[in-house]
Amino acid sequence: MGIEWLKPAVIFGSLIYAVIGLAVFWLAFLLIDKLTPYDLWQEIVEKQNMALGLVVAAMSLGICIIVAAAIH
Repeated sequence: MGIEWLKPAVIFGSLIYAVIGLAVFWLAFLLIDKLTPYDLWQEIVEKQNMALGLVVAAMSLGICIIVAAAIH
């Protein structure tokens, strides 16, 4: 078992995949925000809607798992 994971190409590839994963997650979150009939940010932050916050958190985790599996 060597230190192959310390090579610059491996680190650069990991960073590229991380950026791609974040971009896909952000686009998916924006799409969900546009598809909902109300403003998610206003409901969660200003009106303190905890139930909606939990639903959005679960959707975010689901999207992250899907993106991670697709990249892996």
